Amino acid sequence: MRARDLVADYPVVTLDTPVLEAARLMAEQDLPGIIVRGDDQLTILPGTETLRLAVPRYIMDDPALSRVVDEGHADRFLGSLGNRTVREALPQERRELPVTDPDATVVELAALMARTRSPLVAIVEQGRLLGAVTLQALLDRMLET
Repeated sequence: MRARDLVADYPVVTLDTPVLEAARLMAEQDLPGIIVRGDDQLTILPGTETLRLAVPRYIMDDPALSRVVDEGHADRFLGSLGNRTVREALPQERRELPVTDPDATVVELAALMARTRSPLVAIVEQGRLLGAVTLQALLDRMLET
């Protein structure tokens, strides 16, 4: 089995897309992350990075505080993203991109997801985005009996 057998159409946003719009797209379509078309490359914005941008630093630094924040305030966290962009939600450090070609094997996909800590991999052939393989699709395939 190859990536081409697991690839599915997947939405794409740009670096300048409001991160709140990207979060809504992930929520509405039950996506673990989203493909981002950058200036000269593709990358992945995992949903967890959106949360990292939304949850106040002081709560991430002191998890005990998360127990005392009421639901009314918690609901405002994502709203606090305002006009921030996907560019701001992406990790700043350079990292391996979760992008591969359609001939990648299931094991190659699994290793790439594990290395990059990405819940999806963009599948590109000759510079053209074919879609993505999600963690769910990969696990479904790997756990088939």
